[in-house]
Formats: sequence, structure tokens, C-alpha cells
Amino acid sequence: MKISIERGTLLKAVSQAQSVVERRNTIPILANVLIEAEGENVSFRATDLDIEVVDKTLAQVERAGATTVSAVMLHEIVRKLPDGALVQLTDDTATGRLTVEAGRSNFSLATLPREDFPVMASSEYSANFSAKAPELRRLFDKSKFAISTEETRYYLNGVYLHVAEADGGKVLRAVATDGHRLARIDAGLPQGASDMPGVIVPRKTVGELRKLLDDDDAEIAVSVSETKIRFATPTISLTSKVIDGTFPDYTRVIPAGNTRKLEVDAAEFAKAVDRVATVSSERSRAVKLSLDEDRLVLSVNSPDSGAAEEELAVAYGDERLEIGFNAKYLLEIASQVDRENAVFMFNSAGDPTLMREGNDTSAIYVVMPMRV
Repeated sequence: MKISIERGTLLKAVSQAQSVVERRNTIPILANVLIEAEGENVSFRATDLDIEVVDKTLAQVERAGATTVSAVMLHEIVRKLPDGALVQLTDDTATGRLTVEAGRSNFSLATLPREDFPVMASSEYSANFSAKAPELRRLFDKSKFAISTEETRYYLNGVYLHVAEADGGKVLRAVATDGHRLARIDAGLPQGASDMPGVIVPRKTVGELRKLLDDDDAEIAVSVSETKIRFATPTISLTSKVIDGTFPDYTRVIPAGNTRKLEVDAAEFAKAVDRVATVSSERSRAVKLSLDEDRLVLSVNSPDSGAAEEELAVAYGDERLEIGFNAKYLLEIASQVDRENAVFMFNSAGDPTLMREGNDTSAIYVVMPMRV
């Protein structure tokens, strides 16, 4: 195999591949990226056996062929090469080495045979549809903060993507929860998605997917089966196993009878929470919200380090209420608001609180209170 490729193009392809690769591996081949050159295309494939990413790009292919080489090592080398350099990759099967040349730089890297590289079995997908990148990005970006990190509740370690009923008909919905907070985001149902099985997309896949969704004009082809999900653009495809488990009935957690309404400027609220939380003890990080007619007092009282208080002008017309929250959870939820106003709906100091953006119900968040 012998190819020439521009450094920027190569870096983009290899960086996607190396981020999928697990740093600590018992199987050496899984640390490698499979490079396949044919015609005028070269593809870079990497896998950790749960996720597989394939990045296809144009290159000058002098000699077709395939080899595997350390993904992290190749990425580091290409990253340090000068901008605009033309990189030549030459594979010598006799010595088992891949030569990387650019200008006066020359590297010789150990390779492993391509036959040893595991390729993810292709699946029969029961639903195929396409969605715009910004829509998918919104679904995952606004829900991923609530993904659980508890390994014992593995079925919460991802975003539950499924078709659901909403007021205006069927929607494509993403839900994530860790038992303390919950995010539920809706988007219009793409054509062809109505038969899609509900799947739990793992946390790592959600992180990798973000790179595919950066281009606002991109159309993403989505394929879903009971065991796998695939996201593809014309040049990159990301295939992932889904979490084998049943996502709990999240609708039971979303409060329907909360009537006390607080409307507040989301950015101001987030800054105020951040300021008063500075003195809270790391362990609990509890912030107390004291609500009275059109005013909100945020306070923290930490026996070890001190106390803090800040008052905000808000829209609130219900009876007095004092309720406590974990500051980190409040900040994460407030930072999801794209509009000016965040609307909080309370019931009592011991019940879950609902938050949405203005009157928009396509994104709602639930957060459990704390005793303060």
C-alpha cells in the first residue's frame, strides 16, 4: 500500500478513529486503526468491539492495500506535522512496517496484519431514516448531562431514543436520567422512523457522535435495530451496540400537578447559583431557594466555610416556598436553556420540580429536591 494525503484531511480522519480506541487494551489489535486504500479512497476504521467508526476520505492511491497501525501513535505523529504538509504512507509487508513521510520527517511504525482486525457484523436494521444534524445534536446535547454513571444501573448509562406520543402526535424523543434529575427532549418525527424500536444509546457513543453532528447542513442517515444503531454521513459512519436492558417508565417521574410557577432569567439564575455555591461544602453543595412574591433568595449555609445569599427579581405569585437543591444539578439544568426565561414548576419542598424553557414543552427537565 502506498498513498499520499494532505495532513489536515489525515488528521481529521485519524482523530475520529483514535478517540474510539480504548487506551488500555488486552487485545493488541484493538489499539490499531485499519487503513484500507482502494481506487481514489482511503478508509480508516477503528473499534472497541462496542463501537465502530469508519472515516472515508479522498487520497492519491499509488498502490492499493491495507494494514493496521497504532491509532494513538499515528494521530500524535500527524498532529505534530506542519500544516499543509503532504503525508506519504507506505506499507512494507515484508518488514511489517508502515513508513510515514512528510517533508524531512520520516517515521517507521510497527504494524499488525489486517486479517486480525475485527470488523463489526453488519446488522439488519428495522428502521432507516435521515435527520438533520442540528436536530439530532439538540436531542443528545440537551439530555446527555443526566446520563447515570452508576455501573450497577447499566440501563441508565445512556440516552433512551424512541418514538413517543406528544400533544401534537408522534415525536422522536431522547430521555436520560440518573434518578436525581431527568431530561426529556422531543423533535419532529423523521419520515421512516415510526417503526423504530426504542434503544438506549451508550454514553461513549453519544460522545463520539457529537463529532458527526458539528456540520449544521449535514443530513445524517440513521439506522436502528434491536441491538445496534448506526449514524452515517457520506464520509463517516459510526456503528454502535445499544445497551441491552429495559429503560424504566420515566413518565411516572414527571410531575403533572405542579402549580407554583417561577419565571426567571436563565443566565442570571445560573450565575447567581454559581456565586452562592462557592461557599457550600463540596459533599452536599446544597442551595436553598426561598420564594416570596416576585422575589427569590438563593442561600447557602455551610457550617465549615461560611454562608452566602443573593436576591433575584423574578415572576412568582404563589404562596411562600423554601426548597433545596444540589447546586450542580441546578447549574446543569439552567445551562440547557437557549431562551431567556426558565420556568420552574413547584409543588412542595419534598416533591420533584419541573423546569422548561418559556412555554416550550419540547424540552423538559425534572430535578429532585434536597433537604436543607
